Amino acid sequence: MTCKPARLRLLYIDDDEGFARLLSRNMQRLGFDVVLANEGASGLAKLNDANFDIIALDHYMPGMSGEETLARIVTLPEPPPVVYVTASDECQVAVTALTSGAADYVIKDMSEGFFELLAAILRQSLEANLLKRAEEAAQADVVIARQRAEVLLREVNHRVANSLTLVVSMAHLQVAVLPVGEARAAMEDFANRVYAIAQVHKRLYTSQDIRTVRLDTYLEELVRDLHRSVSSQKALTRITFESPEMAVSIDRAISLGVILSELITNASKYAYPGDLKGEVRVRVICDADGAARLEVEDDGVGLDDGAAKGTGLGTQVMEALASGLNGRLDLEGLACGARATLHFCME
Repeated sequence: MTCKPARLRLLYIDDDEGFARLLSRNMQRLGFDVVLANEGASGLAKLNDANFDIIALDHYMPGMSGEETLARIVTLPEPPPVVYVTASDECQVAVTALTSGAADYVIKDMSEGFFELLAAILRQSLEANLLKRAEEAAQADVVIARQRAEVLLREVNHRVANSLTLVVSMAHLQVAVLPVGEARAAMEDFANRVYAIAQVHKRLYTSQDIRTVRLDTYLEELVRDLHRSVSSQKALTRITFESPEMAVSIDRAISLGVILSELITNASKYAYPGDLKGEVRVRVICDADGAARLEVEDDGVGLDDGAAKGTGLGTQVMEALASGLNGRLDLEGLACGARATLHFCME
């Protein structure tokens, strides 16, 4: 047993009643259920009262022209596709109809095969309209899925930031009960490194962009918070920060934040020993071709034999992170103080 294809509901709007009746009989034969309207206003009224799969519309009509009727139809919510039927072979009529929202057009005549041609155009227009709506629905689903994924990722970053902040708090509690010495200093370094990572995730869940981080604002806040955390040593009187506006990926921001944390921590420990006090200057400078520099400079006692002080673990961490940034870390002694320069690629 075979099922007959569903008949399509066609609204035909034309003031030529004789041609409209002839068209109706032929389109009924070709698988359409036809409803006739003899002017634009009555066609719009029928369209509001019933559902149609497709519309065929004459161009020349008294009162509301085909062009005016088409303009009204396309403003309706989810209107059926419209095929423009006109006795005029002027190219401008067809162009105007298509640019105004018609799915297609056909020249009205009484030649053999006209109704079969019209039926084919109607079906093609309906199929194209269904494909267009399916594509729009698919695109809308993609947008919704992307928005949902961004919300979930933002929530993940929120939870990660909270968890890392908890780890930092626990580390500071441990620091408070440790005696002054290597173990306490190591725990403080660990807390600062984790804090730098936590700040990246904090910026991600408070930002509209979850793929990149505004490096200038992130490092500025990190510098301010690191200054508060090392202020108990009373060696650093001030930390200044300069940077142009720039954005980097999440991984690059984390690496840069940890490196900056190491450099500021080292300056607080070794640049101003004893009763010496001074400042640290942090600058981010953009070079040509996507390259940049992060400079951390002090006016302290400088370097011994051009080498950094301490256990060397911090230097190993910074060099490993610099390698991941396709960059390098240079340390140089100045006439008064020292400068660390991280050369890195923005992408």
